[in-house]
Amino acid sequence: MDVAVTTPTFPLPGSSHRGPAPALVRLREEDGPVVRLGVPGGGHAWLVCGYREIRRVLEDPRFSRAASYAPGAPTFEGLFQAPPDMIVSLDPPDHTRLRSLAEQAFSAERIAGLRPRVRALVGDLLGAVAGGEGPVDLLGGFADPLAYGVIGELLGVPAADRPRFAAWIRALSQVGGPAAGAVAAREQLGAYMADLVVRALADHDAGRAAGTVLDALVAARDGTDRLTFDELVGLGYTLLGAGADSSGAQLANSVVVLLADHRATWRRLGRRPKEVPAVVEELLRTVNLNADDTTGLPRIALTDVELGGTTVPRGAAVFVALGSGNRDRAVFAAPDERRFDRLGAPHLAFGHGVHRCLGAALVRLEMGEALTALTRHHPEAALAVGEDRLEWLPGNVNHRLRELPVHLGRRA
Repeated sequence: MDVAVTTPTFPLPGSSHRGPAPALVRLREEDGPVVRLGVPGGGHAWLVCGYREIRRVLEDPRFSRAASYAPGAPTFEGLFQAPPDMIVSLDPPDHTRLRSLAEQAFSAERIAGLRPRVRALVGDLLGAVAGGEGPVDLLGGFADPLAYGVIGELLGVPAADRPRFAAWIRALSQVGGPAAGAVAAREQLGAYMADLVVRALADHDAGRAAGTVLDALVAARDGTDRLTFDELVGLGYTLLGAGADSSGAQLANSVVVLLADHRATWRRLGRRPKEVPAVVEELLRTVNLNADDTTGLPRIALTDVELGGTTVPRGAAVFVALGSGNRDRAVFAAPDERRFDRLGAPHLAFGHGVHRCLGAALVRLEMGEALTALTRHHPEAALAVGEDRLEWLPGNVNHRLRELPVHLGRRA
């Protein structure tokens, strides 16, 4: 049977690093895993908030990302929508071709080989912020520089240019912000990425490639097929937005939760670093990153689809609430508790299906090395202000702090 339009309008307010919007939890538990919500300006959208149903949407080709850019497709104010030619915006077979080539640059061996450099960067950054008196900004001085530093090295971006990249990404991430600023940032970022690609192509042809991921993308082949110039620019653009902005915010938000709620775990990790990977997974499951509790990337139903006991009609816009799926009690026992030895179903922090995050292993590597170093060297770290006094950026794609003031305490 069809689900009636529910009173709240989409997107639902109230999602934070603590979890999904309370209204969304109520909808999932009382109305079911698939709900139809009104939207500002009229019309409605379908919100999928159950774990199994989210996985179904993300793997079912009848829910199309590419169709959300077609003429006449539903549009929504206040939600981030990636450019139509980026990998996250494509359907198979276009997506399959691009993904298969891009994955050659993100092999398990390549990511594992980055560990010494990531560890060294973590040490350098932590040493720099820990040298002064009083609280330090662990977001601006550590988490963000780590994320942008790693992606910068992967793409061959000189260290002096990385602050510019960060400023451009911040402008692009402000949903509902000044349109002119976002357009200018997009153009500047695109021009810079194009210049990087030109140099990488020239280095490849001259046999002097430096071994960066961008070099690997240039060299990727499937028979005679290769990535075009525009595709190389688009992939670099995607890596910066998803790999830097999201990674820095996720690490900072996770530190907030550990220091606010799990001081004993923080101290234990300093003594037992082998437990860090399991803690990272539970933090990814429970520490919400998306500001409006969806990916912000709509899919369009290409035909009527039975989903979660209701019919999603052809042409309907469908959003998935990953944070809600990660708290689904039908899948996770005591879903609102952080159990750092939890086993069972995989979380959805990196999505699922063909669009599963290409850089998932890299995010795990960064978070693991960062938390290992922080807990080992600063077991008595504490928030410098109450959690309720932390300031969050409004209207942002990611749920992101302005700064993260922390007393690191004496180095162990």
